[in-house]
Amino acid sequence: MKKVERQREMVKNNLALFQCPVCEQPMERIEGNSIICGNSHRFDFNRHGYLHFLNGAANTEYDRSMFESRRQLLNAGLFKPIIENIGKFLPSKSLRILDVGTGEGTPLLQLETIRANCNDTMIGFDISKPGITLATQLPLKAFFCVADLRKLPFNDESFDCILELFSPSDYQEFKRVLTKDGTLIKVIPNANYLVELRHLLYETGERNYHYDNSRVIELFKQHYPHSKVETVTYQFRIPDGLQQAMLEMTPLHWGANAKRLSKEELTQLKTITVDVSLLIAKKAN
Repeated sequence: MKKVERQREMVKNNLALFQCPVCEQPMERIEGNSIICGNSHRFDFNRHGYLHFLNGAANTEYDRSMFESRRQLLNAGLFKPIIENIGKFLPSKSLRILDVGTGEGTPLLQLETIRANCNDTMIGFDISKPGITLATQLPLKAFFCVADLRKLPFNDESFDCILELFSPSDYQEFKRVLTKDGTLIKVIPNANYLVELRHLLYETGERNYHYDNSRVIELFKQHYPHSKVETVTYQFRIPDGLQQAMLEMTPLHWGANAKRLSKEELTQLKTITVDVSLLIAKKAN
């Protein structure tokens, strides 16, 4: 079965998850190469096998080269301890999992590997077409789509778990699509996340030299006052030759005051600190 056919079959088998982003009515059927709602709004599967649910072009600076760099580091294990810790908070039963801002999809692939015996239904979405195009190339039984965080193309109470790694949030939409006992796991950087690279790029006192996540945690706790926070911190040895990819996988180097690093400076970057918090909450009532 071709990739497009597999993706279409997965959507057909999970049609009850999908909602029309135009009229907010449930998707009713797949007809030919399209998914169609009750009001006849139609979205076509493209040649890569994914659906594009955005009304218009996406506004994002995340391009294919950035996602390719990210994949190189993630394949080398940069986020693997994070994914392993996420796995500890998920029950060993079949779940419907939504990955918010999935990018090129490697974290979802790593989670599927950890939960190989659970037979989960996994869906990842992002606003970036290059990221989703790369995600569809993974050997992963998941469905990927281009969609808007503010208007999710999914029905109410469709997912048992929402994952969000370093992405923006829409807590009202999360509340809508989570089941009554659903779990939200949001991963955010702590002060020392990629601190070695941050300090190479910026001088003391410059805006991006330090990072403070207190406002993000405060907002999360406003929505989920009974949530808990788990810290995951470790040193990652950057494989030889991937220092440039390490730089390019993060928007840190986009800052107006970011220093242009020489090859010699990058070569000296041997290890990087991964310092994150897992914000874990049950659906807010």
